Amino acid sequence: MLAIIVVVFFLFAGLYADVLWFDQLGFLGVLTTQWVATVVMFLVGFVAMAVPVWVSIEIAFRARPVYAKLNSQLDRYQQVIEPLRRLAMFGIPAVLGIFAGVSTAARWETVLQYLNRTSFGQKDPQFNLDLGFYFFELPFFHGVVGYASAIVLISFVAAFATSYLYGAFRVLGREVRISRSARIQLSITAALFLAIQAVSLWLDQYLTLAGSSAGFIGTGAGYTEVNSVIPSKAILAGIAALVALLFIFTAIVGRWRLPVIGTALLIVSSLLVGSVYPFIVQRFQVDPSARVLESPYIERSIDATRDAYGVAEVVEQTYDAETDATAGALREDAETTANIRIIDPALVSDSFAQLERFKQYYKFSPHLDVDRYEIDGKKQDTVIAVRELDQDGLGDAQSWYNNTVVYTHGYGVVAAYGNQRTTDGQPVFLESGIPSTGDLGKFEPRIYFGENSPTYSIVGGSKDSEPIEHDYPSGDDDVEEVSTSGTSTTFAGDGGPKLDGIFAKLIYSIKYQSTDIFLSSAVTDDSQILYDRNPITRVQKVAPYLTPDSDAYPAVVDGKIVWIVDAYTTSTNYPYSKTEQLSTAIADTNTKAPLYAVDNLNYIRNSVKATVDAYSGEVTLYAWDEADPVLKTWSKIFPTTIKSKDDMSAELRAHVRYPADLFKVQRSILGSFHVTDTNSFYSGNDQWITPNDPTSPASNPTLQPPYYLTMQVPGTDNPAFSLYSSFIPRASGTSSSNNLTGYLAVNADDGPDYGKLTLLTLPRQNTVPGPGQVQNAFSSDTVVANQLAIIKRGDTEVLLGNLLTLPVGGGLLYVQPVYVQATGDTSYPLLRKVLVGFGDKIAFEDTLDEALDSLFEGDSGANAGDGGVEPGTEEPDPGTEEPDPGTEEPATGNAALTAALAEAKTALDDRNAAYAENDLVKAAEADLRLTRALAKAIAASN
Repeated sequence: MLAIIVVVFFLFAGLYADVLWFDQLGFLGVLTTQWVATVVMFLVGFVAMAVPVWVSIEIAFRARPVYAKLNSQLDRYQQVIEPLRRLAMFGIPAVLGIFAGVSTAARWETVLQYLNRTSFGQKDPQFNLDLGFYFFELPFFHGVVGYASAIVLISFVAAFATSYLYGAFRVLGREVRISRSARIQLSITAALFLAIQAVSLWLDQYLTLAGSSAGFIGTGAGYTEVNSVIPSKAILAGIAALVALLFIFTAIVGRWRLPVIGTALLIVSSLLVGSVYPFIVQRFQVDPSARVLESPYIERSIDATRDAYGVAEVVEQTYDAETDATAGALREDAETTANIRIIDPALVSDSFAQLERFKQYYKFSPHLDVDRYEIDGKKQDTVIAVRELDQDGLGDAQSWYNNTVVYTHGYGVVAAYGNQRTTDGQPVFLESGIPSTGDLGKFEPRIYFGENSPTYSIVGGSKDSEPIEHDYPSGDDDVEEVSTSGTSTTFAGDGGPKLDGIFAKLIYSIKYQSTDIFLSSAVTDDSQILYDRNPITRVQKVAPYLTPDSDAYPAVVDGKIVWIVDAYTTSTNYPYSKTEQLSTAIADTNTKAPLYAVDNLNYIRNSVKATVDAYSGEVTLYAWDEADPVLKTWSKIFPTTIKSKDDMSAELRAHVRYPADLFKVQRSILGSFHVTDTNSFYSGNDQWITPNDPTSPASNPTLQPPYYLTMQVPGTDNPAFSLYSSFIPRASGTSSSNNLTGYLAVNADDGPDYGKLTLLTLPRQNTVPGPGQVQNAFSSDTVVANQLAIIKRGDTEVLLGNLLTLPVGGGLLYVQPVYVQATGDTSYPLLRKVLVGFGDKIAFEDTLDEALDSLFEGDSGANAGDGGVEPGTEEPDPGTEEPDPGTEEPATGNAALTAALAEAKTALDDRNAAYAENDLVKAAEADLRLTRALAKAIAASN
């Protein structure tokens, strides 16, 4: 009994902790709605299964023959069972009811969607029913029918077993005699089962519209389904209903021959009409003339798929890409050229860390985010990251106390211009430092909720107590003992459940298996416990019906840091729409594919944009696609949880962007469904695919991710923050081509054109190189190869950044930053060179501005964002004076090499000394000087 009490209390602790978490966040209604729906569905399932089974057993037992002659075997069975009969009569239905209740409890979403269903206002092309029927009603009806079938079947088995055990069946030679009561009960039960099967078969007609097709189209009812499968389902439903009537007839007159013959007819018909006939139609009628017969159904599939994935309104236009680089070609694209991003968010995380981490207990995400901010009245593409807490960096100083109540949060935002770099290749920061300073204004810098926050922290305290939470490092701060002089703080928000009593402390001690929560003097009645701190996790919990985007990104909005999370409503029930695997469609260099994908969909809408306050953890859901019927249905189920997008502040709307995961799914769909002519679609001669990322390993290639850039897409009036990807032909057999065939871009800026998809199709008569071909041209160019070989000499390696493709100059411009990184433990990438390509010409220079001029015959006609960088120059080392050119001759030959080596030794000594003092800033500066000195030494040695 004690063990049961302990188990029950542990379960209660988990449930009560959930209540406290949801209540503190203001979403308690979401939890209670789920719980109430789950409990009600469990009770419905339990009663719906247990009662019919008990009634069936009870009727069979009460109607048993009183003087039946039993054989010796049945007699022994009765002797064994009789002492347990009463327990079995109630226990068996109860156990079955529990299993059924658990099964139905899991279907609470289906039931609530049916009860709160919303019309789509669109009808399917086959049955002329509203699409809402397939989303909300058909799953509910199908579930009810399937559950009813299981109840009746189990009731039939229970009645048959009870009747047989108590002598209602007698076998006399070849004749089987059944008592009148058993005959009536079993006949009526069988009739109910067959009547339910008739309903199920009738509903199966509608399932064909979102199921697999035997013909050319992947999803939906093709020629075979429409002309054989759907009619056969109706015929079989009629036969099943007729056989059900025959069983009712048997219950009345006592003759079994007709229902037995009818059942055999149903089985044979299901084989012939349900399987053989559709196969014959497909093989001998459709296959020889598939292009003609499947044409109207291919058109249905094209229309439905484009609508379901939100690409029906894509603007397609032919782009006659020029391949000749002429002087002044970029003059009309000056604004786009000035915004070309040369800082690669996938490579500069180490640069951010070395330059802006300051202490080893901070970290940045491995892949940074791209946003835009208005700086001096001009929108500026920005690579941004938050400085999050990394408790592993505490080393031996880790303890429950330090990890839980001292080191509780990260601090500040670091942001760099996307199109600028310093003369020695570092990012140019527009917001940096601790405390944060820069162009983003004043904002709350503390990061209590982030992508890498600790599992839980205990924060807050009374006004009279000394602050114990480490805030940010100062000069006398170290890991073992945190200085309380201006670097400690106390959380003042409302971010988690309060530990304001013994009971609350006990609950969370059990939840996290920690007695310290209960015993520590640092945990007071004013303390709060923060957990489930990842922004995506928080959105998933408060909105379980949404599928969040895989990437949450930070933004400084209205004086605070918020995480913006895009979220989707999805379904697999859209008639005729192609089914995709979400995790497979979004997999690329930046997003890894799971081993097992179970997230099929054929309908997706970016229905919600959510924010999570990085300081308080507050979650706000905004209905971004207010016309989405699926979201409308969930808004009825969870009222008051979703705000209108009109409630979003202007500053927040300035930082929302078109989500990358949705764009990846859409580009996957448009690889085939950019073709709208049924004949061309069937022939498959214009299938496209996303090219492999040219910087990914050849042994394990991954798709090139889409990139955010501010640019003016051809056919649009103004530059806009956009997301783009490119297409090459899908490989056919052993042949493949890396020529560019299409360019897809979407407007990611809030406004009338938000979400406007533009598809540039390149004419086939012009061969425009794709990313793979351009990368090969870069790598095989003699000049480039020689310069890279020089750079790679010594303890350095070359890192190729993201290969960007821009539709400018009447053609397609390729831009790739080239980073150099030393091999030391504290080294980081420095942007040293830029590769550019246009048509069959390439250029390789120190700056993008210089490279563009070189590419376009000495004058590109526009200035790049790094035009202010002086190519080929170096900044003087801190603390040194430049030599007077009039008093000293520059060192040459061996003298230059000796001077460079001496400079390298000095920098190395300074770096070691800086590490001994635990001063990472000085170490980073010394590392920069060491890298420059080594480059000088390499040049001198040549």
